[in-house]
Amino acid sequence: MRTVGWWIVALSAWGVVGYAAFAYGVRPAGSTVHPAMMDVYQREPWGILTHVFGSAIALLIGPLQFVGGLRSRAPAVHRTLGKAYLALGVLPGGLAGMYMAFHSFGGWIAHSGFVVLAVVWLWTAWLAYAAARRRDFAAHRAWMVRNFALTFAAVVLRVQLVGVASTGVRIEQFYHWLAWTSWVPNVLVAEWLVRNVKGGRGD
Repeated sequence: MRTVGWWIVALSAWGVVGYAAFAYGVRPAGSTVHPAMMDVYQREPWGILTHVFGSAIALLIGPLQFVGGLRSRAPAVHRTLGKAYLALGVLPGGLAGMYMAFHSFGGWIAHSGFVVLAVVWLWTAWLAYAAARRRDFAAHRAWMVRNFALTFAAVVLRVQLVGVASTGVRIEQFYHWLAWTSWVPNVLVAEWLVRNVKGGRGD
């Protein structure tokens, strides 16, 4: 990642982590969401909190894994953070996200979008881990770019949510589409980076 782009991604990811810490650590679970979603938060507190915790860990660590200097000068730190990203972030966040997808606001369009997101998030994490285990670091970096693009869906969803809501459109009219638009464009951008930008393939 170029320096400016990295800072934009990192600060927006960490901003969402800060918001999550406030919304779920200080405020009662569900109190900051649309009233139509509050019932689900109250009925499934452990599901949503596990998903939020895992996703927050992934957002917190993810940007650090793309710091080239960290990989080259402190590979042991890079590996330790990578294991934490996968084991404490993506794994619990993805499994809980898959479960909560069936309780998501927005009907079957939202359910299916969030289920596919969770499955692909977990799948790309496994492929990244497997590539690292066989020491195919070019493939590992490429799969991690794709995986973090899916992690970043947490940021894009909130940007889209605020952006559309600010136009006066009611959340019931568009939220279900965010289950797809928050991550499909990310995957396309990630694939372009992997194929066209030096370092995306591990160059």
